[in-house]
Amino acid sequence: VQLQAFGGGLVQAGGSLRLSCAASGRTFITYTMGWFRQAPGKEREFVTYVRWKGGITAYADSVRGRFTISGDNAKNTVYLQMNNLKPEDTAVYYCAATGRNWNSGSYYRSYAYHYWGQGTLVTVSS
Repeated sequence: VQLQAFGGGLVQAGGSLRLSCAASGRTFITYTMGWFRQAPGKEREFVTYVRWKGGITAYADSVRGRFTISGDNAKNTVYLQMNNLKPEDTAVYYCAATGRNWNSGSYYRSYAYHYWGQGTLVTVSS
């Protein structure tokens, strides 16, 4: 599975962006897809994931209520709609995927994901 993330850019605080992650190689319907981010000088952190079977989603506390993960099966693409962006959301955003069934808590961790996109930079100005 190859993942390509795009849609990042520069936005003012309070603005919105939508990131996309296109999957190729295999259908992603059986996968769990996630988004992580890494700010300068910080470790990569979990943002959100979706498990397509059952439609289960989860969000980091810092983005819950502002970010929404969704997908388009026909386009093999997952989206991250980011609203009310804050300067602390500035980071490189990575999409990730896995076909393995983990316990639910593992999907918050980088190790649970076997496939990663190249990252797209989101910069939020104050």
